[in-house]
Amino acid sequence: MAELFLIRHGQASFGSDDYDQLSDIGVKQSQLLGQHFDSLGQSFDLCVTGSMKRHHQTADGILKFAKLDGERLEHKGWNEFDFESVIKAYLTQNPSETPATGAPRAVYYRLLKSAMHDWSTGKLTQGLPETWDAFTGRVDDARQAILNADCKRVLVATSGGAIAIKLMLLLGVSAGQAIDFNLQIKNTSVNHFFFSKKGFQLSTFNGISHLESEQRKHLITYS
Repeated sequence: MAELFLIRHGQASFGSDDYDQLSDIGVKQSQLLGQHFDSLGQSFDLCVTGSMKRHHQTADGILKFAKLDGERLEHKGWNEFDFESVIKAYLTQNPSETPATGAPRAVYYRLLKSAMHDWSTGKLTQGLPETWDAFTGRVDDARQAILNADCKRVLVATSGGAIAIKLMLLLGVSAGQAIDFNLQIKNTSVNHFFFSKKGFQLSTFNGISHLESEQRKHLITYS
């Protein structure tokens, strides 16, 4: 069977003017994962990214050390949903939940979870670039493209939301469970699947072997 390595991007630049850039930690995480793959003798015959900068930068970091024997492609189906628009739409309907200036990051995670829930159940519709079903549909298109590729080992650099939808489609769980998956996926985590024309089988979820040593635990992040 062929293998799919679905990787969440490295830590992005939370709180900056441009979230869609890897932080210094994000670059380090990506390179450590590339070194980990290289140490295991794992190479890839296809690399796919979404079109976001953090996806391409993550693939760059991994492939600085890991070997790619084939093509590198872009598929927008692997892009993250527009979480800023989802949160904005939610706060428009629930202004009392607007976080105070300087609120801890945990407050934003809870806000995102509530906003995603309302989005997935159709309570949020105004001012959004896509519906939950449209998001699900494009991730499904992206995973179908992997099934149709004549490759044995595929690396995909994407985002937590897309990985969660991939798991939802595979496991047949609820949108609520997909949201829970999304919020626990670590930066540069490895989500490993075996696949054939018949479909995918989950092997590993949220693996971070490259970050679990005592010297690297400070590099484990979620944003």
